[in-house]
Amino acid sequence: MNEELKHYNDRAENLILNHLESGNVSKMIKDASIYSIQAGGKRFRPYLVFATLKSFGLDPAAGLSAAGAIEMIHTYSLIHDDLPAMDDDNYRRGQLTNHKVHGEAVAILAGDNLLTESFNVLAEDESLPADIRIQLVQVVSRAAGQSGMIGGQMLDIEAEGKNITMDELVMIHRHKTGKLIVAPIESAAIIAAADDETKALLLRFAEYLGILFQIRDDILDVEGDMSVTGKLSGSDARKEKVTYVSTYGLNGAKEQLELLKDDAEEILENLSSKLDTDELYSVLQMFAVREQ
Repeated sequence: MNEELKHYNDRAENLILNHLESGNVSKMIKDASIYSIQAGGKRFRPYLVFATLKSFGLDPAAGLSAAGAIEMIHTYSLIHDDLPAMDDDNYRRGQLTNHKVHGEAVAILAGDNLLTESFNVLAEDESLPADIRIQLVQVVSRAAGQSGMIGGQMLDIEAEGKNITMDELVMIHRHKTGKLIVAPIESAAIIAAADDETKALLLRFAEYLGILFQIRDDILDVEGDMSVTGKLSGSDARKEKVTYVSTYGLNGAKEQLELLKDDAEEILENLSSKLDTDELYSVLQMFAVREQ
């Protein structure tokens, strides 16, 4: 990651923490919400906002509220994914999951809190015009809701233990994982007032990133080291989840990763006459060649 842009990631996290500290009537829900925000992670989604804004030659700080809101939604989704009724995981990012520390009821409410307050963070950003804030709320809520992440999560649950087609697998991941990776890039394009052609190319690039991210996660679930990835390997197989590895085999999944990377690079080449794509190329490398 670019050190300058990582600085904006830190600023986005501070924005979230300051928001959670203010006006909270329950120390317990505040502590549980902050616990998962401070659990770490690479902050890919906020970074996407800042990298895209930089490609337009804009101040990345214009995307702080969008980056913060999207990271809050991502964190809430992890809290809920780890619950016994969902993936039933004990570790996340190398430490105990939220419900293992705070209990299931508090963890559910902490996730609910992060989701709800994310829109407050967007609405309060008076540095952005009201019409831009409305568009951002629409983009982020659509990416998180029934047409996005939640819809994809439900498809994933319905597919457990079943033989599904490759098209069905792509549909699951395009929504469950991909929509919340498209949202940061789309948010930045809105803030930058991108023309329709540029925005369309960026959204296609973002969709490829979402699939690349999922393929790499599936590979790491087989090959990853918990001391680095922060979670136990082999959980997908134990839960009979359909993945790129279960569908293509490990080597086949790696081949798919390379093919999609080539497609994403072609889009960036088409964008290079309009934008400074250096940071977006770096982002592509992070998504396609994520370290264990």
